[in-house]
Order: sequence, then structure tokens, then C-alpha cells
Amino acid sequence: MVLQIIETLGSRFFPAQYTLHIVIGIATIFALRAFSQGRATTRERDLHARIILVTGGFTPFGSTILQELAQRGAHIIALSSDPIDSPRVALLVDVLRSTTSNEQIFAEQCNLLSPASIHAFCKRFLSGHEKRLDALLFAHEYSHIGAFPSFATNSRARDNAEREQLSLASFLLTTLLLPALLTAPTERDIRIINVVNRFYAAATSSSDFYASLASDKLPAPNSTFLAEGTRSLRTIILTRHLQRILDALPTAQIPKTESNASAIPVVNSDTQKSNIIAVTVSPGISRADTIARMLNADWTLSGYSKIGVILYIIILPILHLFTKSSVAAVQSVLHALFLPTPFKLLSQKTENPTKRKDQAQDSVIDTTTPTEVLKPVEGSVSSPAVPDDTATKKSSGKKREKPSAGEEIESIDLPDDGELGGELAGRQVWEAFESTLKAWEKANPSLEELETEMRAQVDAEQAQSRADEAPLS
Repeated sequence: MVLQIIETLGSRFFPAQYTLHIVIGIATIFALRAFSQGRATTRERDLHARIILVTGGFTPFGSTILQELAQRGAHIIALSSDPIDSPRVALLVDVLRSTTSNEQIFAEQCNLLSPASIHAFCKRFLSGHEKRLDALLFAHEYSHIGAFPSFATNSRARDNAEREQLSLASFLLTTLLLPALLTAPTERDIRIINVVNRFYAAATSSSDFYASLASDKLPAPNSTFLAEGTRSLRTIILTRHLQRILDALPTAQIPKTESNASAIPVVNSDTQKSNIIAVTVSPGISRADTIARMLNADWTLSGYSKIGVILYIIILPILHLFTKSSVAAVQSVLHALFLPTPFKLLSQKTENPTKRKDQAQDSVIDTTTPTEVLKPVEGSVSSPAVPDDTATKKSSGKKREKPSAGEEIESIDLPDDGELGGELAGRQVWEAFESTLKAWEKANPSLEELETEMRAQVDAEQAQSRADEAPLS
């Protein structure tokens, strides 16, 4: 009966000669939808008893990550700029605990736009009883910053300052928590994952990008896409350089294995020299965290544009075809988190545990597995092309030349692998972050520093007053 009704309506409104066109059109729509959502990760990992620090967890993208991690039993520490007892934070934590049956979900207050707040959190964490960290997942740099001019309420200078401060927050958190990661047992698999937006490709074509690598401040281009892309590409190069440093540490972080073991991983030191993997992940373009931010249509934020919200709702059917949902976007992050390190792979030759008809009992079989290397990814392993530069072509395989007075001597020999601009580009970005971080901390002193400065000023005034009141000899 239903089929007859459909056939009657179809023949009435759609002539029979257009049936093929309609079928092809529907199939095309479904194909576009499936392609735009990307692939789901085929890997899985038990996260019970693993402690994961997450930033940006109270955004649509971040809350989806929290849910995926909580379902797998992870111990989660989610940083929030709002007080942990605020309704927005407390409600999400309670919902995640009840829906996933995981009580190991906690929120900690840490304002990523304040270096004093970051220092305070790291001090509390490192001075606590439990210092274990299995992963640092920085998702706060994924959300787009800067709306189109017609929908913008913030000035361009304010957007640029926020971009720079959020990137500095990732760098500061990494450097402050790195000692806890380096002192962890070498058998532990540790990840540092920076989630960046898709527009890093816009910066690779910019002729001014290499000139800005050593700059203390992010450039302020007219294009929002270029500004976001530059921020993302600098984070990619910084993270890649961090991996070079981890691999070049004097005490190699390599798990020790028995030479005659066949059931445990065997180290491949040529591929990976550290149990800590630093990687950037680009999940693609998300509706809620990218497009809505471009239109300033995120009504959960103050100062949103009503016109942007209306436009966002109107084009939402098209966005469902060509942009990702939060669930689809987090698949790249989960894949990078679940991907085994090279020293977790079995050796190329292992003893055959069972006797085969055509082989002897003590023979060996080849279990070669393609090595999966973690690089900046968008759904799969890939590497963005960085513009070449004559300075980068100079090999950095040798140690740096003798530094000038006051310059810190390079103590680690980092070979130039030529990837993402090479070691030179990575070092320039790293040093630029260090210089900018010092200026940021100086401009935003902590309460302890302010109290110390005020106390010193009071002491100086009292000393001057006593000197003025003292009788002349």
C-alpha cells in the first residue's frame, strides 16, 4: 500500500523520464555527505587508568572529545576558564559522569588567557600526590577566532591578541608539564596532541610567512583565513620541533626489552627514539566550531550576532553536506591518540608459535607491518608543504655556530630532517615563542609577583623616609 502511494505521487510530480536523474541526484548528495564527514577511526584503545589533560573541553568540539574519552574509561582533567562550580561546567561534568558511568571526570579552573592562572594550575598539579599524565590534548586552538566584518563585534587587534595568547598558553602548559612527562617510566606511551584548524594551508602559500617565523608577534594580515592559518602552521612547526628535541635528549626515552622475547614489542630506534609523541591534528572544518564562529553565530558566547545566527540557520542544510559535525571532527584526534608508536609494533622477525606443514617448528616468519608515522593529519597521515627558503636549505646537522654574548649555547644537536621547514624553522619558531612568552608574563604578573613588587616599593619608601628624617652629622 505504501509503495503504491509513493509510486502514485512520484508519477504525478516526477515524470518517469526523470527517474534516473533523481536517483543520481540523491546518490550524489549521499556521496558528498559521506565524503565531507571523513573517515571514522578504525582503531580502539582502552583508556582506563590513563590520565588525560584536555583544554577547550567546554566547546562543542571539546565536549565531544570529553564524551569519547569518558566512554573509554579515561581519567579526565578538563581545564575551564569559568569557575568549576558554574552551572555550565558543573552540568556538563555531571552529565558525562552519569551517561558514561565514569566518575573520573574532573574540571579545574585555569584561564588560558592568563599566564598567572596557568602557572597556578601547574603548580597545584605538580605539587599534588598524583603527577601522572598520559596525554596532553590541547583542543582550545581549534575553534575559529575572528568573524567576517559584517558580523564581527570584536576588533581585529583583539582577535589577533587572543590568537597569540592561546598559542602561548599551549607552549607554556607544555613546557611547565614536560618535566612530569620526562620523569615517567619509559614503558608508558605518552601523547602531546595539538588540535589546529584547517586553514594552515593558507599560510603555506604566503610569501611573508618565513619572514615572520622569528618575529615576536604573530603577523596581522587582512585575511582572517590567513591569520588563522599562520597561527596553525606555527603550532605545527613548533610541535614538530618539540618531537625533534624529545628524540635528541641525551638520555633516550626508549623502553628496554629482552632480546629473546617474542610476545613483547621490540624497539625500532631508527623510527622513534622517545616514548613521548608530539603531533598536530587538523580535524577539518566543523559547523559549530568553524562556520558558526565565522558568522559570530555561537549564541553561547556574549556579543554574538543575531543576523549571523539567522544566516547560519538558513544555510544549515548546505552545511550538513559540506562540513563536519563535532562527532565526525573528533575522529582524527582519536586516531592520533590510539595510533601505536613504532616501538609498540612487533619486530619484523618473530618466532613461529605454531608448527606449519611446510615449515619447521623453530623457523621464523615475516611479520613486517608498515610503520605509521605521526605527522600533522587531517583524517589520515599527511604533511603540509612549507615554502622553501634559502636559509632553511643550510644543513643544521652540525651544531650551531658560536653564539654571541648573552645567547644561550645550544646543548642538543638536532639534525635537519627537512620536514616542515627543517630544524632551522622549528628553532626560529621556538625562540620566537620563548621571547613572546617572556613579554606576556611580564605584562601579566601573578599576584605573588605584584605583592613582592609592592612590598619592595613600600620598603624602599620607608627606607627613604628614615634617611630623610635622620639628623645630619
